[in-house]
Amino acid sequence: MLQKDGFFRRRDEGAFRATQPIPPAPASERPGTPAPGTAAAHPEPARHEHKGEERKEAKLIVGPDIKMKGVEVTDCDTLVVEGRMEATLDSRVLQIAQNGVFQGTVAVDQAEIHGKLEGELTVRKQLVIHGTGKVSGKIRYAKIKVEEGAEIAGEIAMLDKAAQPSPALTRRPGVPTTQ
Repeated sequence: MLQKDGFFRRRDEGAFRATQPIPPAPASERPGTPAPGTAAAHPEPARHEHKGEERKEAKLIVGPDIKMKGVEVTDCDTLVVEGRMEATLDSRVLQIAQNGVFQGTVAVDQAEIHGKLEGELTVRKQLVIHGTGKVSGKIRYAKIKVEEGAEIAGEIAMLDKAAQPSPALTRRPGVPTTQ
């Protein structure tokens, strides 16, 4: 039988203090940080740069039994939709699983669709619609790959190439341009 004194016993003061977080020292007292006016022999990388390197991919997965409605998703590297989602999305990658459904406005670099997407879709790099995919609405893309069996309906167009400089349109020295 457990005794509550043994389980919830108060720690002695020395052990308790040792587990408390220690506040950061001022920059002038940190090891590897030079005193004002001196040069560092071994400069330490800035902490914010180090944290940036450790940043993991920001990935959001809407599971198969999840329904989300009326959200705006930003700062997401990859959105995986296995359930139902009604939203506005600005991301790098959108993946819609075979049973996934997305309704709304999407602006992404890459989209891979096995399920259903309804709404406005802008894909800045490559759109892949697999054989089980169904896409309808206003669709804009830079590159597209459509597998046999996929369904596409609506207003479909390639992204305006005028927004991207083309090597043929760049001015060459000695060649007059018309204005």
